[in-house]
Amino acid sequence: MSAKEQTRPEGRRFGATLDSLSPSLISAIRRIPPHEQNVPPSIDARRPATIFLDQAHYTLEQERIFRRLPTVIAPSAALPEPGSVMAHDGYGIPVLLTRDREGTVRAFLNACMHKGAQLTKECTAQKAGSITCPFHAWTFALDGRLIGVPRQETLAHFSKASRPLTRLPCLETGGLIWVILNPDAKPDFSTVSKEIAVDLASLGLAKAFAYGYRRFPLKANWKLVMEPFLEGYHVQRLHSKSIGPQGANMFADVVGVSDRFGLSTRQTSGRSNFSPDILQEPGLNIRNYVVHAFNLFPSTVVITSPYYTSVMLIMPNAVGESLVDYYMLTEAAPDNPKAVELYARSFEVIQDVFGNEDFAASQTCQIGLGSGALKEVIYCGMEAQIPQFYEGVESVLQQPRAVA
Repeated sequence: MSAKEQTRPEGRRFGATLDSLSPSLISAIRRIPPHEQNVPPSIDARRPATIFLDQAHYTLEQERIFRRLPTVIAPSAALPEPGSVMAHDGYGIPVLLTRDREGTVRAFLNACMHKGAQLTKECTAQKAGSITCPFHAWTFALDGRLIGVPRQETLAHFSKASRPLTRLPCLETGGLIWVILNPDAKPDFSTVSKEIAVDLASLGLAKAFAYGYRRFPLKANWKLVMEPFLEGYHVQRLHSKSIGPQGANMFADVVGVSDRFGLSTRQTSGRSNFSPDILQEPGLNIRNYVVHAFNLFPSTVVITSPYYTSVMLIMPNAVGESLVDYYMLTEAAPDNPKAVELYARSFEVIQDVFGNEDFAASQTCQIGLGSGALKEVIYCGMEAQIPQFYEGVESVLQQPRAVA
């Protein structure tokens, strides 16, 4: 990682100054207009309800998106220390992540090369110099090599070198771990935006601390879970009593500055207290005034807050079922009473807002669409990023079947 990617504010305990951010983020912030001049467009955009309900469509998404393209499987902060391992099963594929003593992250299918037993079921990081199968004690190094077989003399014509763990293509960049969930896939990470990786690193994601984690099982199609994080239309309405005008009043009823990076998008919005004039004041924690929402194709969301960053992995499990792995990342572990109280309160609030408002709304939409009440969904100008997201989905689904 370059020095520019790792730049952090000198002498600051929390937050980020404007000049500590990547040039691309600074440019986006400087393009935010005053709220009174922020006029959303009028659009005519629709999508058929079947994209949330049809089994054949879901199967095609699995084949051409989630089994072909890179997906985020965890933030780097979830596996922070050299010499550690963790399992991951959220996408329906048993995955083993390792970080070796040199700090390199690798991904494998979580299956012992003897009879396929899972090597570990622990979905949080565990310190380990190697990993041993609980069934027959075959032992593997963190780079996947088979290094120990009890009673090996009873295996005729056998070499440990012939049975390494099955490797999955893996890339760690910008504080996120990307994996292609197909051992036969080419290690093509061209859909992972280098520009966004630099943005996230400048926001401190690569060095963040995983303060809180929770998995949400949802009865909703993965795209319905993704949609609220692509638009601000719902914020002052769905969240009216929490972070909206009758609550904390954190956000204005405006659209953000949107930038596309291949299949992924970044939205940069001024909070309710934002004015372009504040950009002239040196030393401010810019995250008190601006929020960045990254929608990383296909289904990862990263949202900044003044003192923490939310990372959500939205993982389809069936046509109308998803899992969401939510991580609250902070700059460091809380080391004083004020930080302990602040982080605990923030983690409680964000779980309530996302879980009981955004995620709950997605589930009610799934029920309504499943009733047959409407044949198509319509989007307004404050939701313009949603049809753009679907254009990306459709472009991938229309690609020919990969040849092995």
